[in-house]
Amino acid sequence: MPQHPIRIAWSTNLQPTHWPRMAPLIPASVALLLILLGLSSCSAIEPSQLQLVAPQPWQVLQREMPPQSPGAEKQQQQARGDTAVRLQLTGQQLSAPIAAAYWRLLPCNPTTEPTVTHVAATETMWQPLQLMLTEHGARTNSAAGTTATAQADVRMPAGGWYRLEIRLQSIAGHSTDAAVEPVGVGEVFLIAGQSYATNTNDERLQVRDPQRRVAALNTETGVWQVADDPQPAPDHSDGGSIWPAVGDRLASALNVPVGFINVAVGGTAVRQWLPTEPLSQRLHAAGRSTGRFRAVLWQQGESDVIENTTLADYVNRLQSIRSAAVAAWQFSPAWYCALSTHHPTVYNNPDGENRIRDAIRQVSQLPGFALGPDTDQLRGPNRGGPKSRRHFSALGQQNAAELWASLLLRQEFNRP
Repeated sequence: MPQHPIRIAWSTNLQPTHWPRMAPLIPASVALLLILLGLSSCSAIEPSQLQLVAPQPWQVLQREMPPQSPGAEKQQQQARGDTAVRLQLTGQQLSAPIAAAYWRLLPCNPTTEPTVTHVAATETMWQPLQLMLTEHGARTNSAAGTTATAQADVRMPAGGWYRLEIRLQSIAGHSTDAAVEPVGVGEVFLIAGQSYATNTNDERLQVRDPQRRVAALNTETGVWQVADDPQPAPDHSDGGSIWPAVGDRLASALNVPVGFINVAVGGTAVRQWLPTEPLSQRLHAAGRSTGRFRAVLWQQGESDVIENTTLADYVNRLQSIRSAAVAAWQFSPAWYCALSTHHPTVYNNPDGENRIRDAIRQVSQLPGFALGPDTDQLRGPNRGGPKSRRHFSALGQQNAAELWASLLLRQEFNRP
């Protein structure tokens, strides 16, 4: 696996005159045993005093995309980019003087058993790491000893899944390791809106990507997980969604993991997302929690058909919602608005649907917005009947997912 350079710096006076090689720290026979046991592969991590608490297992970090170079190979284009990652560690070892710290990434496939072929672990893969004790060490005392916290900044390449490993070396020459897996660098999307964006559809979908490279953040617990339905949405709906299928398509096309953060709530009108409302505050917090993400995916409009919201009110309210969110996030992601107004088992109101569709088209022409897919076109067998969950049928879920994925690939990644 190629090395990825980082800037080397020191926060203590313990800098050695040269970086020690890691191989002499353990006998060759012990190293071989550890490899055979899968210690450096995508296997379970034994409890340790030193813990890597961020990033989390299954977390997807938004990559930074450099300009596409002419003539680059297709695979390089798909997985290009990297991102700055702040690591957070805690443990007793951080309260004692540290001679050196290192980090590395190993390829990790969480769907397979660990094998020796997964371990490309050689001493040359370790890279020097600058540790910074937080709040002067942030030391806490307990019966087990003194614990401190630290952080470090690295750059991780686009791709994954990865196993991220940290190694600390004491002045006495002892080493302590910590690891987290799987983590990835790819594409992250924030989902907002109402029921068609949550788990109110007929079939609970599962992630089908062979490496399960589609994950979701539970905004209530702060924990990342595989994005199998039901999605961890705040309305606690328990049916099926379209997002596992969207993620499968994107992960396959882009060759990177995909992450979703879903704050949609069924039955909500655009007025309930205004900046002073709790839904808007949750939207702001969710966006801040991930640092950066690619775009907002807005699937909403049915409740405004029911409430007879005017075109002007819808446009003005959504503008206000986005402006407040951008101010809270301190960056300006694209905001894709699906044409989502048709709800045949609830109402028959073509005029109301057309009014909100026109409002969505109008707002999508404003700076920062973009027109999303037209999911209203999915009718007939794409919709569940009165004895179903009354939203998308299993067929409709797959077709809506394809509409979203195809649009994002065209608009964000210039892919056919």
